[in-house]
Amino acid sequence: MPDRSFLDWPFFTDPHRQLADKISNWARQSINSAPPINADQKCRDLVRALGNKEWLRHLVPAAYGGISESVDVRTLCLIRETLAYHSGLAEFVFAMQGLSSGPIALFGSDELKKQYLSKIASGDIIGAFAISEAGAGSDLRAMQASARCEGDAYVVNGAKTWISNAGLADFYVTFCKFPEKGDKSFLALAIPADFAGISIDRLEVVAPHPIGTIRFHNCRVPRSACVGEEGDGLKIALATLDIFRSTVGAAALGFARRALDEALAFAKDRRVFGHLLSDFQITQAKLAEMALAIDASALLVYRAAWTRDVLKQQVTREAAMAKLHATESAQRIIDEAVQILGGRGVLAGSITEQLYREIRALRIYEGTSEIQKLVIAKQVLKAAAGGQPGAQD
Repeated sequence: MPDRSFLDWPFFTDPHRQLADKISNWARQSINSAPPINADQKCRDLVRALGNKEWLRHLVPAAYGGISESVDVRTLCLIRETLAYHSGLAEFVFAMQGLSSGPIALFGSDELKKQYLSKIASGDIIGAFAISEAGAGSDLRAMQASARCEGDAYVVNGAKTWISNAGLADFYVTFCKFPEKGDKSFLALAIPADFAGISIDRLEVVAPHPIGTIRFHNCRVPRSACVGEEGDGLKIALATLDIFRSTVGAAALGFARRALDEALAFAKDRRVFGHLLSDFQITQAKLAEMALAIDASALLVYRAAWTRDVLKQQVTREAAMAKLHATESAQRIIDEAVQILGGRGVLAGSITEQLYREIRALRIYEGTSEIQKLVIAKQVLKAAAGGQPGAQD
């Protein structure tokens, strides 16, 4: 059972604590942590289960089927952390429903909100967030997929890769260049997956998640599918990531807590040279460092979420710090857990082996660790020069 003492911190209200207990109990009873035989079908089942139990309603505003008037980042973090503790795939599907609904909830027209948000919240449809390209990951401005106007439609060409839910999603929030408004102009488009001109190539990655490349060939998309204003695509992407980056740290935190619990259980039971493994000071030192890193990550994650929710401030620096520390620390914690378990730690299908696969991508997606360092440094330098930290350029 993970340490729950952090819920007493002043970042949380009683409803947050009640929600944390409720989803923890549900996840423990309902989620199977065994590796899926069919990842696509497992994702569909998890989306449906999360929708039926109304966890997905926390991703959208109340006006469109959500729980709260606006999305509460602390709630999203608590849910992602808890789901990650029990299942990397459950955490994955929740996160993708959030990333695909986020741009629409923040910037979409009433028409788009009515079309997508309530169905996302109920689990009736699955979404995807299509931004990365083979030559444009950290450097989003380098993307080459583009759209041009043609009558009452946009015509989209190009490819997006490393896209979660590729081939599984019912729609793709797709970001592309819009040269008609200049070299720095981008579009965000909500594109149904069944439109003509879309093809999918699936990719195999270390964790069993549905990921692939989406190719657009003269794909005609109605002008009404534009999310926000023409030309604001990059702004929309960055604003969405600014919210969800903290929740990536929360997912890493859930993985780290599970790794520590697996290591603790093993160390208290395994006997070596006539002693429990936990009696050795070298083991105790490892466990202490793991616990310390987890608490530090939790403080950073929930500080960022609280700052966004309560102070209503932009959290570019805070979210970058939370993601960087939590994901890097979780990688080390999981590696130490594997080391403590020894051969059992790398047994295919074991909890620690699954965690080892799951954590690696979190240090890359939604901004690599290297990019987070640059973001933090830029914010610190801006503050030192008398500027306002948190504002995005």
